[in-house]
Amino acid sequence: MARVVLVGLPGVGKSTVGRALAARWGVEFIDCDDAFVERWGETVQDVLRRDGEALFREREYQVLEEVLGRDAVVATGGGVVTNAHARQLLRDAPTLWLDAPDVTLLERVREGDRPLLADAPAETLARLRAQRSRFYAETARGYVTVDRDVQDICDDLERALETN
Repeated sequence: MARVVLVGLPGVGKSTVGRALAARWGVEFIDCDDAFVERWGETVQDVLRRDGEALFREREYQVLEEVLGRDAVVATGGGVVTNAHARQLLRDAPTLWLDAPDVTLLERVREGDRPLLADAPAETLARLRAQRSRFYAETARGYVTVDRDVQDICDDLERALETN
């Protein structure tokens, strides 16, 4: 089973922190977006643009189900919690919620291909926070803010796992 699963809004640093934590523990790191490409042969962005969010979320759930059985640090997509079945999987896994102030997230998502944030990133990010925060809280065993050094974040994640 996964050592830890990281959830949080786009741009929070799930992949960056996840890689650092996996390196610290000497285990595999799995980015669900990369696993999605391996499984389906196309990018998250392509599926979202062509087929819409509903099909993407269905496929994303299947990827999550596949990777949770591995001894790894797993970084999910920001919206995986919108799927009720995925939330159940996350509740059963050692899931931690990463968060940062919106200003930090906006700086980070400014560059990159993020179809769900494309037209109005600030407004969309605020809406996503309002919609998803309860799901993150529902699925996560702990909450860690990430607007500081990655190694300090990893220390906090380890403490959160120990206490939960």
